[in-house]
Amino acid sequence: MQAMIFAAGLGTRLKPLTDTMPKALVRVGGEPLIKIVLDKLRKAGAGRIVVNVHHFANQIIEYLAENNNFGMDIHISIESEFLLDTGGGIRKALPLFIPHMPILIHNVDILSNVSLEDFYKSSNGHTATLLVSERKTKRYLLFDDDMKLKGWTNIETGEVKSPYGNINPKDYNMFAFSGIHVLREDAFPFMSDFPDKFGIMDFYLRMCDKIDIQGVFKKDLQLLDVGKLDTLKEAELFVKKQNENKFIQNP
Repeated sequence: MQAMIFAAGLGTRLKPLTDTMPKALVRVGGEPLIKIVLDKLRKAGAGRIVVNVHHFANQIIEYLAENNNFGMDIHISIESEFLLDTGGGIRKALPLFIPHMPILIHNVDILSNVSLEDFYKSSNGHTATLLVSERKTKRYLLFDDDMKLKGWTNIETGEVKSPYGNINPKDYNMFAFSGIHVLREDAFPFMSDFPDKFGIMDFYLRMCDKIDIQGVFKKDLQLLDVGKLDTLKEAELFVKKQNENKFIQNP
């Protein structure tokens, strides 16, 4: 397995903490977010890992170096001039990946109970595989009964995005995206016409009629987006519970 951690964001929702540090180094339960994600990826069998950096990039680079990359094969993709967003970040990092091997992509601020190893295996040849759940949100991805991506909707505004034309969200299965996905190299040629900066979800929504984008629904998914100051305490309890569950399962 190889993976990419999105760690370049400004972390504006975590101000004032991120006025002096990157979001990736914000601590939850005594550990920086990036360490929590790295531990999960290592246990899942990840070999090479690429981390993109921008906001206080040197702090992340120095943290990893001081800890000898935690014994992992970690490569840094520096977005020095400006943020490239998630899609642009992936495309810039492509030379750092092992060719012909799917990439598991994970936001640095996402905590979950998912088995990354099992999810990676579930990608099963699809161009892109998105981990989704029934989490309550305003924005949902739309899937047909075969869990093929067909579009997106904002249920508050009624906005719909789809390359399939004027579709009715009520005709589709609505799931929330987790920020965890697997991408294969046959998607990369389709990125050539996109600008330097673009979001990977924008790419998925524009290309889902041309490439195979599959949703994987995990019914018992527990997921927390550590995006705001008021979620840090909840995140600490989440991590503590996950660690307790691992101890019970592996006494």
